[in-house]
Amino acid sequence: MKRLNILIAASEVVPFAKSGGLADVTGVLPKALKALGHNVIVVMPRYYIIDKDHNGLQSLPGALGVPMGVIGEEWAEIYEGRLPNSDVPVYFIENHHYFGRVGLYNENGIDFNDNDSRFIFLSKAAMQLCKKLDFKPDIIHANDWHTAPMTILLNTLYAHDPLFADTASVLTIHNLQHQGKFFKGAMDVLDVGWEHFNQYELEEFDGVNFLKGGIVHSNAFNAVSRKYAEEIKTTEFGWGLDWLIRDHEAKLYGILNGVDYEEWSPAVDTMIPATYDSDNLGGKAICKAELQNEFGLPVNENIPVIGFVGRFADQKGISLIAEAIWNMLGLDIQIVMLGTGERWAAEFFSDIASKFPEKFALYVGYRNDLAHRIEAGSDFFLMPSLFEPCGLNQIYSLRYGTLPIVHATGGLDDTIENYEPYTGRGDGFKFYEASADALYNTVKWAVDTYVYDKGGMEHLIRNGMMKRFDWEVAAKGYEEMYFGALEARFGHRHR
Repeated sequence: MKRLNILIAASEVVPFAKSGGLADVTGVLPKALKALGHNVIVVMPRYYIIDKDHNGLQSLPGALGVPMGVIGEEWAEIYEGRLPNSDVPVYFIENHHYFGRVGLYNENGIDFNDNDSRFIFLSKAAMQLCKKLDFKPDIIHANDWHTAPMTILLNTLYAHDPLFADTASVLTIHNLQHQGKFFKGAMDVLDVGWEHFNQYELEEFDGVNFLKGGIVHSNAFNAVSRKYAEEIKTTEFGWGLDWLIRDHEAKLYGILNGVDYEEWSPAVDTMIPATYDSDNLGGKAICKAELQNEFGLPVNENIPVIGFVGRFADQKGISLIAEAIWNMLGLDIQIVMLGTGERWAAEFFSDIASKFPEKFALYVGYRNDLAHRIEAGSDFFLMPSLFEPCGLNQIYSLRYGTLPIVHATGGLDDTIENYEPYTGRGDGFKFYEASADALYNTVKWAVDTYVYDKGGMEHLIRNGMMKRFDWEVAAKGYEEMYFGALEARFGHRHR
């Protein structure tokens, strides 16, 4: 099979900058593709939170000119680094005006008002960088709305550039809710011609929609689970683009994310008090006692601990938890929450923590070490998302023997198998209606299983810990999409 030159462009990449699952994918997928024999480079902004010295970044000689349409030519400095534990190069686009800020997309919850220009700059700089490096990509892999303009640029400004003569583009949708909608003046910065400002390409309600244009102009696009790829074709989950996605569904793929088991595995995790595996679960009891102690809860091995790690956002089902919490706390359980987001949720759950100090504990913020300890020390993991493109915490939970309680949507439905008491099959507990009653009833079912069905719990834990979602499998799915994109663009000569 042909060895491909692949350019992966993204607004965030682990471990350099992260706000969500996009960064997890772009931090690991390139290494998995490299292991399959492909030549991969990654391009992202050099936000000022990324320390050049700490990450060993080296400056490339010579500034990079970036044509910004009506704004004129602007300049970037390029730094080169590596993805950890790999020789995959990461190229950082530095421009003080666009990326010399504390936040990635916003500050204090308010979006930067020039996000359109910031990410047009990133998209164009990534194209220009290929010229500087003399890197001739077979595939340009854009991610979400931030780099979706690259698929449009390939078909317009760079359509006759010999460097991109054999290049196809793909676009990964990590979350369709966020589409990059801006004032139509962005067209003059994008500079691809106003003929593309129409309802079938970039225009939406007299503004510009970057993700919409990216879908139309890509040679293939994917959602990050099979179920989510189906859901985004519906009005319920399509966020106004379902009709467009149905029009282009012939080039739509559903590829489930993998998990980095080098970081997320209780057998090797250095952030938890005791390691363990499916053959010896003794360490999990230690992790549970330490978690109860760390959160100031009574240390009791017989009380089930339910963990939550996530954003305090409606998408994550935080309103369902708030509505169900009084009934849930009527059960003999303990709940630990780690998260940040909407202020009302932080205040509401802080109040709950003060009223029920022996049953409910909260950490507002995000700490990776604490997320690991919650995964290891909890008996159940609560993830009642209203929609979930893929989700990773439920997959981490399986590996840690922490049984997921999930709303059966998107990647949650794809990855979690509902418990069947009579057969011992399954690895978690699912509910199908996004309601507080359904959530409470499923939590009660899980707690009853913990108390009255020890054999069932052992089956569930072992089933979950044996399950694997390796990046090698996911990378082969992306590889298939890449060749599909090349065939769609050029015919069958690229295999």
